[in-house]
Amino acid sequence: MAYYVHNLSPFLFEITDNWGIRWYGLAYFLGFLIATYYLRSYQKRGVCHLTYELQSTLMLLIIFGVVGGGRLGYCFFYDWDYFKNNPLIFFNFFNGGMSSHGGFLGVTFVLYYFAKSKKTSLLSLSDITITLVPPGLFLGRVANFINGELWGKPSNIPWAVIFPNSHKTSAIAEIIPRHPSQLYQAFTEGLLLWLFTQWRFKKFTVLKKIPSGHISGEFLILYALFRIFCEQFREPDAALIIGLSRGSFFSFFLLFFGFLLILVSNYLHKKKRV
Repeated sequence: MAYYVHNLSPFLFEITDNWGIRWYGLAYFLGFLIATYYLRSYQKRGVCHLTYELQSTLMLLIIFGVVGGGRLGYCFFYDWDYFKNNPLIFFNFFNGGMSSHGGFLGVTFVLYYFAKSKKTSLLSLSDITITLVPPGLFLGRVANFINGELWGKPSNIPWAVIFPNSHKTSAIAEIIPRHPSQLYQAFTEGLLLWLFTQWRFKKFTVLKKIPSGHISGEFLILYALFRIFCEQFREPDAALIIGLSRGSFFSFFLLFFGFLLILVSNYLHKKKRV
């Protein structure tokens, strides 16, 4: 069977040797651009009462949370042994290394800071912000595929892909077909969550029947389940933890906090009604 051999360039435009506009960087830019568009559209629909100035401040903080948290999370969760002796690698963004779980922590921190400083509801702000996340996740995973990184486990399925560089980090020297797990994650964590969060947020804003924080909890649960599922097809990119890939291990924490957030959301909603 003839499998697709990955030969895509990580550059949209390569200006000089190994320097130019990368698809991965473009994915981040477009993700933040789409998030800004949704935030502005929410205001026009009357479901987000933040002024344009506050929206700009929030987006700037989210960018810092995603990039800073994602990079710091990678250093702590995936490369701690090297990072503790070489802390300046945190600034080595051009060689890659981002953690989605670290990005979630970073965004959580900046949302708490923003809500406290602006005296607004953290749970309501979280529900708005969480709907901005999936487009970036989708584009990021597509960029992972274009880069030919974070490939899947060996497989002989008809849609398997040969990643020529995969054998360099494997004990198997031969080039073998693998699951395009990046695309599985783009579809589940990105596209499906994109559609789901937009549907739930629209239902909340129209029917007003979903307690604040509920959508955020649902997102965390679904993301965790999708991530754990997709990790079964992905080649682990770091040592296992209690037999689990690190993506699966950290996702169980998201699953726990997702259920906890829904319980807190329902409790506060009932308390408010009483």
